[in-house]
Amino acid sequence: MNEVIDNIKKNKIGKILENVYMKNYTTYKIGGKVSLMVYPRSEEKLIELIKIARLNNIDYKVLGGGSNIIFGDDDYNGIIIKLDNFNHIMINNTVITVGAGYSLIKLAIFLSRRGLSGLEFAAGIPGTVGGAIFMNAGAYKSDMGYIVSKVKVLTPDLEIKYLYNSDMDFHYRTSFLQKNPEYICLEATIVLKYGDKTEIMNIIEDRKQRRLMSQPLEYPSAGSVFRNPENDFAGRLIEECDLKGFQVGGAMISAKHANFIVNIDNASAKDVKKIIEITKEKVKEKFGIELKVEQEFIN
Repeated sequence: MNEVIDNIKKNKIGKILENVYMKNYTTYKIGGKVSLMVYPRSEEKLIELIKIARLNNIDYKVLGGGSNIIFGDDDYNGIIIKLDNFNHIMINNTVITVGAGYSLIKLAIFLSRRGLSGLEFAAGIPGTVGGAIFMNAGAYKSDMGYIVSKVKVLTPDLEIKYLYNSDMDFHYRTSFLQKNPEYICLEATIVLKYGDKTEIMNIIEDRKQRRLMSQPLEYPSAGSVFRNPENDFAGRLIEECDLKGFQVGGAMISAKHANFIVNIDNASAKDVKKIIEITKEKVKEKFGIELKVEQEFIN
């Protein structure tokens, strides 16, 4: 790995962090040690970095804001790539081009304050634009698939191309990128509409208050654990199984919202995984429904 680090420095790829703990970079506050974290300065430097990793047979993973993931407890002897420098934004009337590393919450608030409507649903969703597109993040009966017109990606062949909305295969909490994780989101173009600024901000504030009342925001978590089954709610099914407050190690099913697992006392990824397994088993046993995990397991 030392030779790889020297190569990354020589090629001026970007900021490098060695031997970092992923618990400091995930919203669950969970995750083992990673050999190397790199922040490429540009698309060209990202391509150079991936070439270096491939040449040296080193695993790599692009990570956004660290939300919606469960990072394993074991050491990851590879490279975590952070696209924080891909944070440009260009506004042309109702058409917005934004880098994959831009904060989704920051984007939603910034555009809403300008009287642009369509991204209100994202004002409480942590993570980056790239991560939101990868999982087709959504809330309040809307999601990224409704507003994204095209996505600039880096292909597995390290070519930069555009995928349009019809190419992206957006469906409930999934997309082309999730099914083809070797593609990397670099930038997105979204299309909004003009609305009443006061009305937009009132909607955001109202939903913020609802989240504070209904979600366990006082503890580290990664949001909803399971996708909602058709015409039902995962939280209702879990609650009906009397699993609210169920605890394994330092992880617990929230007493406030049954579709949240919270880190109440230095939980491990194994604790979270065990709760997920038991929850799936109990719901299948009682309702015959196979819950699908919304969060991504890494390492």
